Amino acid sequence: MTIREPGRRSFRSGALLLTAALSPAAVLAPAAAQAQPEATAVVTLYATGLNNPRGLKFGPDGDLYVAEGGIGGTTPPPDDPDCVVVPPVGPYAGSTDGARISKIDAFGNRTTVVDGLPSSQTSPDLGSFVSGVADVAFIDDTLYAILAGAGCSHGVPEVPNSVIRVNDDGSWDVVADLGAYQRAHPVETIEEDDFEPDGTWYSMLAVRGNLYAVEPNHGEIVKITPDGKVSRVVDISASEGHVVPTALAYHGNFYVANLGEFPQDEGSSRVWRVTPSGEIHRKATGFNMVLGLVFDQRNRMYVLETSAAPAPTGGTGRILRVNPSGKSPDVIADNLFFPTGMTIGPDGNLYVSHVGFGPPPIGLGQILKIEVTD
Repeated sequence: MTIREPGRRSFRSGALLLTAALSPAAVLAPAAAQAQPEATAVVTLYATGLNNPRGLKFGPDGDLYVAEGGIGGTTPPPDDPDCVVVPPVGPYAGSTDGARISKIDAFGNRTTVVDGLPSSQTSPDLGSFVSGVADVAFIDDTLYAILAGAGCSHGVPEVPNSVIRVNDDGSWDVVADLGAYQRAHPVETIEEDDFEPDGTWYSMLAVRGNLYAVEPNHGEIVKITPDGKVSRVVDISASEGHVVPTALAYHGNFYVANLGEFPQDEGSSRVWRVTPSGEIHRKATGFNMVLGLVFDQRNRMYVLETSAAPAPTGGTGRILRVNPSGKSPDVIADNLFFPTGMTIGPDGNLYVSHVGFGPPPIGLGQILKIEVTD
């Protein structure tokens, strides 16, 4: 895969974009050998300067809005048994103001929409992986975001993991306390060795005037109304177990894909179709560590794998396009460095959050534009 940067020379693979900026210790693993993409795509570096970018959506103004996990924090959780995340994931360290939401204009210029949002990180034993703002969505002209790095279990007892509404002046209000909802409405399957009381929300969509979000740690999809009412669409854990669902799309029905547990059996991630009434059916199989899912205007489904290797490995992320005929998926782009989110723009191109995990977080995150030409 060749990544083109406007006005500058082209680069070979996403991993090579980072080698000059990262110390050897920061590169988690070298890029594995990858087959060349089977479909024609042009990959362009669209924006830089982001801190652990995650979910992203185009706004009604035509600009791209990006949720950022941020830079983590140093405050430990309070000494409360209801706030414990056991090792090696925990204990977390958090901050009330380490994350933000950015806006990218058509020329790739980044501006801050709102900052001072919570951010936290896992224990060093798990790699100090950062969570903050997980995703964004619009209902009409109003911007909403979902917080994943807040709550007492993440060292941020002052702010709950929640859906927030962003005001025109950059201030924000909590719409729905999702941490409280999950404590009051436990799912059927709890993984005690990997349980976070406040959850770790990942993807959020706006559909017909309401918000829908998926939570990986507990394993559920919920509906959030603009006035803050939360209800469960489906408890994925009840039928599928602890599969860690992450990516959510809507195409007549909901589609959800999963990251899975580590170490992962190669090809064990799946895509399910979920009806609005909560019926869940397996749609596609054979993926690895999925963090993004979208459909294009030709009804083709694209799957973003943060790592195609069976263990999380930088430089092996890729985008696959599922073929309705049932043949093997087409590789659209490969050699990506921990991509973490994907959306489709009004121009029909794919936009991907790149370098979303792994290296030191400050300013190394990118957005890639991927133009699929067939």
